[in-house]
Amino acid sequence: MKIVSAEEMRGIDRATSERFGVPSLTLMKNAGAAVADYVLSDHAVAERIVVFCGKGNNGGDGFVAARRLHEQGKKVQVIVLADPNDLRGDAAVMFGKFLVPAIAVHSSEELKSEQVGVGLQADLYVDAILGTGFKPPVKGLYADAIAIMNASQAPVIAVDIPSGADADAMGPQEGAIARADAIVTFTAPRPAHVFGLLTAGPTVVADIGSPEQAIVSALRLNVITARDVGPLIGPRPAESNKGSYGHVLVVGGSLGKAGAAAMAGMSALRAGAGLSTVATARSVLPTVAGFHPELMTEPLPETEAASISTNAMDRIDELARGKTVLAIGPGISRNPQTSELVRTLVAKLQLPIVVDADGLNAFEGRTNELNSKGRTLVITPHPGEMARLAGSSIADVQKERLGVARQFAREHSLIVVLKGHRTLVVHPDGEAWANTTGNPGMATGGTGDILTGMVAGMMAQHPKNAFGAVLAAVHLHGLAGDVMCEALGEHSLVATDLLRGLHEAFQRTRNAAQQKLVRWGG
Repeated sequence: MKIVSAEEMRGIDRATSERFGVPSLTLMKNAGAAVADYVLSDHAVAERIVVFCGKGNNGGDGFVAARRLHEQGKKVQVIVLADPNDLRGDAAVMFGKFLVPAIAVHSSEELKSEQVGVGLQADLYVDAILGTGFKPPVKGLYADAIAIMNASQAPVIAVDIPSGADADAMGPQEGAIARADAIVTFTAPRPAHVFGLLTAGPTVVADIGSPEQAIVSALRLNVITARDVGPLIGPRPAESNKGSYGHVLVVGGSLGKAGAAAMAGMSALRAGAGLSTVATARSVLPTVAGFHPELMTEPLPETEAASISTNAMDRIDELARGKTVLAIGPGISRNPQTSELVRTLVAKLQLPIVVDADGLNAFEGRTNELNSKGRTLVITPHPGEMARLAGSSIADVQKERLGVARQFAREHSLIVVLKGHRTLVVHPDGEAWANTTGNPGMATGGTGDILTGMVAGMMAQHPKNAFGAVLAAVHLHGLAGDVMCEALGEHSLVATDLLRGLHEAFQRTRNAAQQKLVRWGG
């Protein structure tokens, strides 16, 4: 799903009406209905609902929502933060259709009056004060209304965006911003919806009538949704066999790090690959083989430090023949011989490759050797690994995550999966996708190895749609973490728990892909 700027969103609304003949009143009616329907479905027990409305189109959406909620039997109080005579356009029309008396508030003093205070008692607030066209800071009456909602214990549902927020901001917000327990936005998200930490609850994107042709953006930025992933994880044909879903070769593991390679190999199977082989240093092979009987294993020549030796080159070359995808790096170590082997393999082998962990560290200071060379190459760095590859600091990477990932993807013609909060997946042409699944409980050793195996496993099943496979793996990986976090909490989560959560993650994604609304978080 495209992410669009606030200005582009205004253009989309305008084009929808002028080019595609959808009246702006229809868009407002559909937007307000979406907000009301969300309240009725997710907050059905709320009986007393206060709707704060500004004088612009965001307020118009609020009037529509209020009317619909009133028609459904809710006790609705509309607080108009303006003189109703100052309302213009569609907002004025929708206000005229709301037949229940509203309270018009003209000043901060009136807002604090006893008469208004009685009307502010609520089980739930709807924030329809300011929309995505607003540029902070918010002052005066609107700021005071925001303060009332923020001080309340009642849930707050934001219409389009929390009032006071900068829709185009990709980082922390400044100034007075309304608390939001959920956000219902329309057509397409803006950057702040995805990157701005505007709510700990759900963000819902409702289709209000803009055709796909009207939704255009120069940002080249998207959010991964269940609709993107669903087609890749549908029912399998009855005549399927293990050869139908690819064979992943994992090259990794060393003394003390055998588990990383084993987790990657098993994750490839759990993601749906037909076969998975782990090739590892000879002395640690029994440890790898002991983790999962479903894994095939291959012993490789090793260094004195029990990491994979450069002498393993010919054997790995043989093993790679007939394999669908190579995943290299989990637990492989930074031994100089092993690092040389990694660079040689990436340069020589022509099958699709996923490089992670110490496989990436092998290219520190030598990124000129890290290129796709006409085949699919995926790297999955965390910020520290990305900093080493880019020759910068972790702080610099985190400050400009999108720019760093885009530049590296373009310069090296590869797919970058920059892990972290809102993991980014960047195509070699610079088009970027943000992931909204995952949680802080996944900040534990081994979750990256699970992701590497899942990326390879999804690519093995979809060799003609490698980029889509990467998007699916990233989304499902985070969602499996969310599933298990619900059961275990953030502190007790470990990497292999994600494998237990994958079945539910697949099912939730299939279900969500069929829903009318796009939704994440919460």
